[in-house]
Amino acid sequence: MSAGTGPDNLPWWATGVLLPVINVVLALIVSAIVILAIGEDPLGAMWTMVQGALGTSEGLGYTLYYATSLIFTALAVAVAFHGGLFNIGGEGQAYLGGLGVGLVCLAVGDMPWYLVLPLSVLGGAAFGALWGAIPGYLQAYRGSHVVITTIMFNFIASSLMVYLMVNVLIRPGQMSPESAQFDKATFLPLVQDMAAAIGIQMNPSPLNFSLFLALAACVLVWAFIWHTRWGFALRTVGANENAARYAGIDPKKVIIIAMALSGALAGLLGVNEIHGVQHRLLLNFPAGMGFTGIAVALMGRNHPAGIVPAAILFGMLYQGGTELIFDYPSISRELVVVIQGVVILFAGALEHMFRPALVRLFTPKPAGV
Repeated sequence: MSAGTGPDNLPWWATGVLLPVINVVLALIVSAIVILAIGEDPLGAMWTMVQGALGTSEGLGYTLYYATSLIFTALAVAVAFHGGLFNIGGEGQAYLGGLGVGLVCLAVGDMPWYLVLPLSVLGGAAFGALWGAIPGYLQAYRGSHVVITTIMFNFIASSLMVYLMVNVLIRPGQMSPESAQFDKATFLPLVQDMAAAIGIQMNPSPLNFSLFLALAACVLVWAFIWHTRWGFALRTVGANENAARYAGIDPKKVIIIAMALSGALAGLLGVNEIHGVQHRLLLNFPAGMGFTGIAVALMGRNHPAGIVPAAILFGMLYQGGTELIFDYPSISRELVVVIQGVVILFAGALEHMFRPALVRLFTPKPAGV
């Protein structure tokens, strides 16, 4: 196997760039056919989505705001995946992480945001890590498959949050299940305000300092997985548990650590949503980002360098889809969900559909043939 190629003789760029691009293009073609079937102009609709997501500073801000949350949940999936685990509990782990973030922000009073942020990160990561470590322990020591347990823990997290918000954390004197608002001193700075400080004008959007935290998390995950002995142990267990055990690595310990790290990353979604935007605890703030993060991780090949552009693409779908509904009354919210689902289908479940054709294309033919 030559440098730069995988076990199926595909160069790295064919697997990491060309194949995802083909999948996305095919998904957009199918989406265009669906739009055409309801009597609308598919090219105009697609252009509206692009313009709505990237054409204004407000649209770009919303796109990156969605991408920030998706980076956290996709990194969570990627870390577990390299350990041979399929963590589909990011939604619940993000939910509990947001609870940790909210409790910290409620407890600190009027401390300035730059002092609260490290505590907020620790709170979100700790609550998310705990919610991820429990399924990891159950698989490592009790044989309960992590896919099943993480699904169940999503529902448990949702029920727990409903109980806490309705009976414990609700602000006195109101009907809506929300906590009291955090002190304004704790609010994370918005990117538009940061840009204005250096003379760049941006329209209002919820994009906040969490974006830089997400990018830092990408660098740290990359360094951890590929440049530390703990990351090597994680990848070894993911590749072959028997070989890892022969090399002196304890797979059970690695499984628990991998799920704890995965949950911690998912829990950081709460920093973006709760600390950066909502400024209070409330129900359903993950809004499906934990599940969409699975598709983002798959499309990004479980590597931070691929996860960032994949998250931006899905952020464009969220924001562009909203603009599409405004400009095309005949296109409903449900149809936008269909378009997002088609992209997830081709980027996730059918991601390797064109791999055999690419292998044939890049495999040298025997001499004389």
